[in-house]
Amino acid sequence: MIKFDVITIFPEIFGSFLKESLLHKAQEKKIIRIKIHNLRDFADSKHKVVDDKPYGGGPGMVLKIEPIYKAIKKVRSRKSKVIFLSPRGKKFTQTIAKKWAKRLNQLVIISGRYEGIDERIKKLADETISVGNFITLGGEVPAMAIIEAVARLVPGVVGKRTSIEKLDFPQYTRPEIFSPKKTANWPVPKVLISGNHKKIEEWRKKKSKEI
Repeated sequence: MIKFDVITIFPEIFGSFLKESLLHKAQEKKIIRIKIHNLRDFADSKHKVVDDKPYGGGPGMVLKIEPIYKAIKKVRSRKSKVIFLSPRGKKFTQTIAKKWAKRLNQLVIISGRYEGIDERIKKLADETISVGNFITLGGEVPAMAIIEAVARLVPGVVGKRTSIEKLDFPQYTRPEIFSPKKTANWPVPKVLISGNHKKIEEWRKKKSKEI
């Protein structure tokens, strides 16, 4: 069983994500385990403050290193990897997802907010990871993407192994011809309604390579 631990200041964002998906079923079967940790629970101050103004000045607030250190120390176990999410990090790929799904017992994900995290986080994290060359409001959505990408490769999470091993190809369903207006007809490719399974498989292989 692989364990996912996310450290965030907005744990409620993960509510529906964990309750209404295959991940929920996988947790019930004890195939995976996902825990969301509120960073504020590791703050020393009375008001649970986890951010402060940046040294050198500048806009916004920066997440403090002390509560993050305590959170990692609390949740980390053996054969684990700690990552923190940043657009400046190493690009997350399917190859990385496969490696983590196969080798790790635990993945700890530190989700940033505001103007980022105290740079000393790099002394605690094993890797800095980016899900793409763009910036989101925080690390919660990228964390969800990584959890899904890794978890779906764990045996038992997805029903059919072929669903996770093959590149996707275009899918169609009824009606055979859709006409949104009189001058437009959007038909299903003829090969898919030909009944020729060999040609259908060849078409799918060809189209999957175009992704």
